[in-house]
Amino acid sequence: MTQKHLPRYILRNCMLWTDGNLQLGQIADVSPPVPTVKTEEMRNAGMAMPIQVHLGYEALEFSFKMPGFDPAVLKLFGLQPGTETPFMITGATIDEDGTEHSAVLSVRGMLTAGDPGSWKPGDMAENNYTVQVRYYKLEIDGEEIYEATPFDFKVAGVSQYAKVRRSLLLD
Repeated sequence: MTQKHLPRYILRNCMLWTDGNLQLGQIADVSPPVPTVKTEEMRNAGMAMPIQVHLGYEALEFSFKMPGFDPAVLKLFGLQPGTETPFMITGATIDEDGTEHSAVLSVRGMLTAGDPGSWKPGDMAENNYTVQVRYYKLEIDGEEIYEATPFDFKVAGVSQYAKVRRSLLLD
């Protein structure tokens, strides 16, 4: 087996920035946004079986856990409408042949939940935070993979919503 067949893009570590603040050593877990196509089952006249019809995209959210009760992060909750907080999630991926890659998720959104979990003497606290995403961009090694806004979704820089926008006379 040659080196090129060894496993690639293995996530070795990750980092989170909250409103531009590096959270080095502060984050226990990050669950990045998961882009999901919204579908609905449809079976019209003459069809032998139903199909799933693409109807756009589901809302995006992500969450993270911190063992600490960080006041700077807590102050990001409940901000007035129109306020979007920037977050950045980075991942270091390294192939088994040693090739390094960088994954960068740039996100803007609202911190909508800050659950302090349960506090128990002698046990580490787990503070859970949820962010509703308004802007999302994933890049790997500087190459754009996805970019999502409430009005468009791009894959590799190509709008997946362009035909709809043209039909609506928006472009």
